[in-house]
Amino acid sequence: MQRREFLGVLGGAATAWPLAARAQQNERMRRIGVLMPVAANDPESPIRMATFAQELQQFGWNIGANVLVDYRWSGGDADSIRKNATELVALSPDVILTAGASAAGPLLQVTRTIPVVFVIVPDPVGAGLVESLARPGGNATGFLMFEFGISGKWLELLKQIAPRVKRVAVLRDPTTTAGIGQFSAIQSASPSVGVEVRPINMRDATEIERSVATFADTPDSGLILTASALAAIHRDLVIMLAARHKLPVVYHNRFYATAGGLVSYGPDFTDQFRRAALYVDRILKGEKPANLPVQAPTKYELTINLKTAKALGLTVPPSLLARADEVIE
Repeated sequence: MQRREFLGVLGGAATAWPLAARAQQNERMRRIGVLMPVAANDPESPIRMATFAQELQQFGWNIGANVLVDYRWSGGDADSIRKNATELVALSPDVILTAGASAAGPLLQVTRTIPVVFVIVPDPVGAGLVESLARPGGNATGFLMFEFGISGKWLELLKQIAPRVKRVAVLRDPTTTAGIGQFSAIQSASPSVGVEVRPINMRDATEIERSVATFADTPDSGLILTASALAAIHRDLVIMLAARHKLPVVYHNRFYATAGGLVSYGPDFTDQFRRAALYVDRILKGEKPANLPVQAPTKYELTINLKTAKALGLTVPPSLLARADEVIE
């Protein structure tokens, strides 16, 4: 779904508001808060929010008719996330949807009473968001980004598609447990594929550009971009640097490959927003987050960009192409 389709969904909902509102005038208007760590103009944001809104409609929740949604976008800035979390909690919504540990963590520092549904969080137990995956125990529940073990598969995938690679830089956010955990899993897998790995910490665009340029000076090098809010914010920069320095890169989500990245493997994050609508519905109907188990991804996608592979002088093995869910030519 594209941005104009997203606007069409919301526009169609708006057209139906007066009639729906009259039909449900005796029903209390409910309120959902949405706290996102990325900017509103992030290319994936309209798709994810439209998916969430459409799924809510399947459960009888029509935006503007019987539910209001308050959005807060933070652009990856930690101070903005904390400010937006405080603002949303002050509105006393019935439930808050959030994405990533970088937003869920600060939100739960502000409220331990308002129900929270999170998506794309790698280690909710380690981050202190829930007591356990089976029984969250507090006011939050949601959906795992993925198990850290999948990070080792990125290294194997990079070696398959670029066999000459001997050194791999791992772009990560060192301030999160996810950044540390993903790098540890990649590091553990490195002896089995015979490559040397080193971290590159992502803090801002200048540091990323300088570090990648320095690393690329050595031949037979490659990159892995781990999952984080910073990765989403700097996706275009990383893809551009990979093309400039002729570096093969493995990404964690298909939208990197569709934007020009070489290859991606990871869960369908948009599907998590769809599934989150079910948990929001159940909470609005009286269930407690403490009793809703944290769920793992159910969809993983392998996407290969053949145009980028050709530009890098790489021949993708037929066996890998046969496994791909999507091939971009």
